[in-house]
Amino acid sequence: MDRFKINYNSPVTLTFTFTALGVLLLKEIYGIEFMTYIFTNYRTSVDDPMQYIRLFSYVLGHSSWQHFTSNFLIILLLGPILEEKYGSKPLIKMILITTFITGVLNVILFSTGLIGASGIVFMMIILSSFANTRSGYIPLTLIIVAVIFIGRELVDAITLKDNISQMAHIVGGISGAGLGGIQLTNKKSYKKKYRA
Repeated sequence: MDRFKINYNSPVTLTFTFTALGVLLLKEIYGIEFMTYIFTNYRTSVDDPMQYIRLFSYVLGHSSWQHFTSNFLIILLLGPILEEKYGSKPLIKMILITTFITGVLNVILFSTGLIGASGIVFMMIILSSFANTRSGYIPLTLIIVAVIFIGRELVDAITLKDNISQMAHIVGGISGAGLGGIQLTNKKSYKKKYRA
């Protein structure tokens, strides 16, 4: 009788999840100062080497178990689909680009700290709307999701005073739309170039 084997089916998604989980466990051991110093994006001096590390590392940090689970439940749902559609290397690039843009904008525009992978979550939500896109068509689901999402985040940014970075959500969503469009364009170019 054949036994089921566990398959590391989505290496980028799973590695991202386990690394963020490891950071959260280290926070439980070393405390909030550890999280703030390494895994929170905030403005310091251009001479501070940690400033450049934190432009990327903040997506691995989370303030609580609830913060972690709310982000990674969605990442674990959407990540494997996106990784299968676009490939592992393109997904890593999209995550890094979104992380970098959001981190830089936070440092330039805000004096508050930024922590967590919610920008990546919103990138994946918008990017997943491109999953069934055919050449020459824009999916209505993409338009509806983008309008509702961006509209809600803009309203929340104006009306709410909370600890949630709507800027990260908006930038993540815009990145997802832009990167999805680029992937679609690249796919069309490839098909034209190698058409028999």
